[in-house]
Amino acid sequence: MTKKEFKAESKRLLDMMIHSIYSQKEIFLRELISNASDAIDKIYYKALTDDSLSFEKERYFIKLTADKEKRTLTIKDTGIGMTQEELENNLGTIAKSGSLAFKAENEAKDGHDIIGQFGVGFYSAFMVADEVTVTSKALGSDTAYRWNSKGADGYTIEPCKKAEVGTEIVLKIKENTEEDQYDEYLEEYRLKAIVKKYSDFIRYPIKMDVTESKPKEGSDSEFEQVTEEQVINSMVPIWRKNKSELTDEDYDAFYQEKRYGFDKPLKHIHISVDGMVRYNAILYIPETMPFDYYSPEYEKGLELYSSGVLIMNKCADLLPDYYSFVKGLVDSEDLSLNISREMLQHDRQLKLIAKNIKNKITSQLKSLLKDDREKYETFFGTFGRQLKYGVYSDFGANKDTLKDLLLFYSSKEQTLVTLKEYIERMPEDQKYIYYASGESYDRISKMPQTEMVLDKGYEILYFTDEVDEFAIKMLMSYEDKEFKSVSSGDLGIEADEKESAKEEEADSKDLLTYMKEMLATKVKDVRLSKRLKTHPVCLSTEGDVTIEMEKILKAMPNNQQVQADKILEINPSHNVFQALKIAFEQDKEKAELYTNLLYNQALLIEGLPLEDPIEFTNNVCKVMV
Repeated sequence: MTKKEFKAESKRLLDMMIHSIYSQKEIFLRELISNASDAIDKIYYKALTDDSLSFEKERYFIKLTADKEKRTLTIKDTGIGMTQEELENNLGTIAKSGSLAFKAENEAKDGHDIIGQFGVGFYSAFMVADEVTVTSKALGSDTAYRWNSKGADGYTIEPCKKAEVGTEIVLKIKENTEEDQYDEYLEEYRLKAIVKKYSDFIRYPIKMDVTESKPKEGSDSEFEQVTEEQVINSMVPIWRKNKSELTDEDYDAFYQEKRYGFDKPLKHIHISVDGMVRYNAILYIPETMPFDYYSPEYEKGLELYSSGVLIMNKCADLLPDYYSFVKGLVDSEDLSLNISREMLQHDRQLKLIAKNIKNKITSQLKSLLKDDREKYETFFGTFGRQLKYGVYSDFGANKDTLKDLLLFYSSKEQTLVTLKEYIERMPEDQKYIYYASGESYDRISKMPQTEMVLDKGYEILYFTDEVDEFAIKMLMSYEDKEFKSVSSGDLGIEADEKESAKEEEADSKDLLTYMKEMLATKVKDVRLSKRLKTHPVCLSTEGDVTIEMEKILKAMPNNQQVQADKILEINPSHNVFQALKIAFEQDKEKAELYTNLLYNQALLIEGLPLEDPIEFTNNVCKVMV
C-alpha cells in the first residue's frame, strides 16, 4: 500500500471547494456521473482508431447502489478505467483532469464530447462522504488499483482484484447533523430526483435497483414489494431530436415536464446551430405571466446544459431583460467551464449564443405578429409592458430591436395597431404621430385635448401604461415622423385658426393677464385655446414632461418633485368664456370665483388632485345660489 499526501495547495483548494465552490451538496452526484460518462466516451474514441476495439453502446452503463445499513453509495461505470499512474495524477492532484488532456488529443466526433474539463468535480464527493474509495481497472490492464481517502489528510493506493474494466466509487455517507440530512443520499426517490434534475440526458443508461409495490400474481387486492433494475434517465434529450420527429404536443409535454409553467405555451422555438459555436435550444413564450414576475423574487434566465449535463438552473446572461419572460434551455458543447461545471466563464461563446437567441426570439415574435395576430395580441396583453420597458431602458439602446413589436390602441381602428400600420394610413398633410395618455381608453376618448386632432381626421394612439410616454420619448420618432402629445402646447395644426384667434386674444389680453396673475404659482400661462371645440377648458403642457409623466414620477418612492409646465387653455367660443368676460368687466370677485372653478375643473379632467376640495365645493355652491 502506498500512502501519499495531497500537495499543500491541493489541501487548501479541497477545503475551499467543499465549503464554498458548490452551492448545493447534491451536485456531487452530477459530477461523479459526468465523470463516469466521460470514461465511457473515452472507450468510444479509442474504438474509432483502434480496429481491435468495438464499441457496442448497449454494453456500457452507469449504476447507482445505495446501502442504508453500511451507509454507502456506490457509483459504478463500465468505462475505460484508470491505471495506478492515472489514479495518482487525476485524483492525487486537484484540478488535474484526465478528461481535459484526453479532449485535447481527441476532437469531438459523431456528436460525442468529453464533458469534464477540470478534475475538481470528483472532490465534491467529500461534501457528503467521510471516506471515498475508488476501485479501477484500466482497459488493457491485468491489474486493478484501489484509491482511498478520508479527505485532506491524504490518500492511499494499492493493487486489488476487479474482474471487469471500469471504475467503482464507494462513498461512506456522513452522519446527519442539525444543518444537513445526509440520509437523503441513500434514498431511492432522492437519488432518482437528482439524476432527473442534472443527468437525465447523459447519453448512457444510468441504472438503479428500484423497489416498487406491485399486485401479487393472480391477485387484484394483494400487493408485494418488488425490486427491479431500472434505467432512471431518458438519455435522448428532446432538443437533440430532429424537429420533423416532434409534434406541438411533444413540445407542450416537455414544457409541463420541466415545470416552466402551469399554462400552455403560446409558442415554442427550437434552435439547432452548428457553426462558430454549436448549441441546441428550446425556448417557450408563455401564455400567462408568472405571479412573481414584477417582484424581486423573480429570476430570469434559461437552463444551461453542457453536453446534456445541467450547469445552471437560471443563466441570466442568455436573455436580455426585455425578453425575461422567455422560458427554456440551451445545451452547448463549446462552453468554457471554470473550476467546476457549476461555474461558467463569461466567454465569447456565451455572448454569441445570447446574441443569436435574442435575434431568434425577435424574428419569431415578428412572425407571430404577422401570421397569427390574435395570438400575438394575447402575448402582448401579457408581456407588452416589458417590451416597452425594453425600449426605455439602457438609454434606448434596444429601441430599434423592439419598435416594430409594439402595439397601441387606436382611436380610429378601436383595436391595437402597430406603429407601421399607423404610418401607412396617415394623411399626406399630417406631420406627427399623435398620442394621448390616460388611465383608460374610455377616459382618454373623452379628453377635451383630443377634439381638434379628431376633427382633422387624424388617428390618435391611446397610452394607458405608465411606461408608454417614457418609451415614446426615448423612441422620439418612427420613420421620420415625430410623436406629439395631444396635450402639447403646439399641435402643428393650429395654422387655420390663428388669424381668427388674434383679434380675440387682443380683446381678451387684460382678462388673460389677470387670470395668469391669479394662478401664477399653479400654471405657466393662460391662453385662449385653438384646440377646444365643445369643452370650456383644459390643461396643456410645454416641455418634455407631460401631466401623465408628472403623475407617475410623483408616485415613485424617490419623488423629485418633477412638474410639468402647465398651460390653462380657455375656449373662446364657449358660453363660459363670455360669462367670464362679463364678470371681469363688472364683478372682479365673481371673475376670481370663475377662474378658480375653471382651473379646478381642468385639474379634475386630468385626474389631478384638487389643492383644496372644500374650497372647490364651496365655490360650486356660490355659483348655484
